[in-house]
Amino acid sequence: MGIFFSYIFLGLSLAAPIGPVNAAQLDKALKFGFLHSWFVGLGAILADGIYMLVVYLGVVQFLDTPFMQTLLWSFGCFVLIYTGIESMVSAGNVQVTPKKNNASLLKSFFSGFFMSISNPLTILFWLGIYGSILAKTISENDNMHIALYSFAIFLGLLLWDVTMALTASSFKKFVAGKLLVAISFISGLSLIGFGLYFGIQAIKLMFF
Repeated sequence: MGIFFSYIFLGLSLAAPIGPVNAAQLDKALKFGFLHSWFVGLGAILADGIYMLVVYLGVVQFLDTPFMQTLLWSFGCFVLIYTGIESMVSAGNVQVTPKKNNASLLKSFFSGFFMSISNPLTILFWLGIYGSILAKTISENDNMHIALYSFAIFLGLLLWDVTMALTASSFKKFVAGKLLVAISFISGLSLIGFGLYFGIQAIKLMFF
């Protein structure tokens, strides 16, 4: 049981570093509340699950080709810059008091999914982390333990998603309207920054 909880903690640790998904979760929480922030994280977790399966099946070599990496960097650049610009344009709509909105939860979900699935760093991340875990676990345990420990990592990711969404949506209640607008604007700017970084990596792969 101790090993199981250690893998849950590993999942929490893997999800915690601030990146595009966490920035997008913060932005959605400020604009639309807990559910939209949570769904961004759920979309990203689905992408993580797909890459975990990809690493487990051993087909990561296909995704590691220059063509696929260039395609992913380019698509990731588009998704992040588009999301960032949308965030900055709508920053003025952030309100301290809750409001009804017609924003789609499905849109939030797919925003997180595409943000994560198009990130080549996610591939390398899961190849390095989950790949090494698999190598160790396979040599010492059976398939049932592999599935159990993989589920524990996934559970850690889900716990972080809920924690991030709750924290970000609760934070909205304690800050002034102008500060919320500034935070939302900065979140959008950070997403554009990540997008530009992705674009530079795509250009490097194509021309250098």
